[in-house]
Amino acid sequence: MTALPVWAGSCGDLAGLRLPHATITSAEARNAGDTPAICRVAATLRPSSDSDIKVEVWLPVSGWNGKYQAVGNGGWSGSINTRALAAAVRRGYAASSTDTGHSGSSAAFALGHPEKLIDYAYRSEHEMTVAAKKIIATFYGNGPRLSYWNGCSAGGKQALKEAQRYPGDFDGIVAGAPAANWTGRAAQSIWAAQAVHKDEQSYIPPAKYALIHDAVLAACDALDGAKDGVLEDPTRCKFDPQVLECKDGTLAGCLTTPQVEAARKIYSPSINPRTKQPVYRGLERGSELGWQRWSGPKPLSIGTDYFKYVVLEDPAWDFMTLDFDRDIARAEKLDANRINALDPDLRPYFAHGGKLIQYHGWSDPQIAPGNSEDYYRSVLKFFGDADRVRESYRLFMVPGMGHCGGGDGTSTFDMLTALEQWVEGKKTPEQILAARTRDGKVDRTRPLCPYPQTAHYKGSGSTDDAANFVCREE
Repeated sequence: MTALPVWAGSCGDLAGLRLPHATITSAEARNAGDTPAICRVAATLRPSSDSDIKVEVWLPVSGWNGKYQAVGNGGWSGSINTRALAAAVRRGYAASSTDTGHSGSSAAFALGHPEKLIDYAYRSEHEMTVAAKKIIATFYGNGPRLSYWNGCSAGGKQALKEAQRYPGDFDGIVAGAPAANWTGRAAQSIWAAQAVHKDEQSYIPPAKYALIHDAVLAACDALDGAKDGVLEDPTRCKFDPQVLECKDGTLAGCLTTPQVEAARKIYSPSINPRTKQPVYRGLERGSELGWQRWSGPKPLSIGTDYFKYVVLEDPAWDFMTLDFDRDIARAEKLDANRINALDPDLRPYFAHGGKLIQYHGWSDPQIAPGNSEDYYRSVLKFFGDADRVRESYRLFMVPGMGHCGGGDGTSTFDMLTALEQWVEGKKTPEQILAARTRDGKVDRTRPLCPYPQTAHYKGSGSTDDAANFVCREE
């Protein structure tokens, strides 16, 4: 495609641009390191009397590809994601990011500020998108021909929220490891923390994570036909940590009985004690090397912050007191689909041709990957037509990958290119090539398969070569 011309005016002239409930605070030409020359625009958006949403829009001075990419955040998301912005403009995109209406990584901003919580939950992303498109149109003389969202973790939750609530904002969306069930994930992180902090005997020291992980691989690695240090589908693994229980008074290289029970709870879903129904799925076998996120000396702050500042409004709250009946019911009632992004009705998004790629690492120790399965299945159930869903929505589970990357699996891949080819070239992603890089070199490739398919070894050739695998259902 021929690069579109830039606006005849200077970057600085954008400082005078008028936008609804928004103020341009700076507009200046920048050439930052390995990024191309850009016009960097900063703005403050105030859609409510208590809003103070900071956004940045980065505009390539030359070589614009005619498209717009919004990038997501992580955790409680109180900063501009400059790293993701830089990656977007290197690909020729005009790009934007928001601090979601506050600064810092805590949820303390939400205490007594319901409008700021709405800004965090969904409004800041939409308001940013509307403003960014107007800035782009002013700078280049026309708006973007296509718009994409690209985010992981909280950014994946933002991605799903955009598709559900503002279906016209984007033509293509990448939703990585989405924290879609925000209330459930917060509860589950505390479920695990309560298990390991029940008493001193229940705590599993990080030095024992590898012991458990190695035992999982010994029990289940070969189930997928390729003994390669990665579980292709950990839901098939029924490993019970009891096999590591200490015997004959020996405490080295084993787990005490309380540690066995704690490990079982980390794998298990949290349970409502009154209804006996699951609240949120546990971590999968294979995630053990990352257990410090949920099961280390302190619980996951994202989860405790949610109950301290949003649900119970008590900064001194003790996570050991969480009631999985009363407090979870209160959390779900208060949220009312505000932060949670669980609405399966994607009809408006699909109707205008929107495409959605979701991915999640099976070894994610921070957002239980089974919940991506659950959301995808809820969409299938809502539509009652799997073929219709697959025309617009594909889920890719990544064996051995941790939270948004890393791990022992093939965690290097390009979901954005796959999405571009789907949106722009009508090429449905039947599989996505992924690689594992160690010491700066690719030592394994593997196809990522659209759920519910998994990669199956053909029976010959190297298990480090994607060519020797095929995607199919069990």
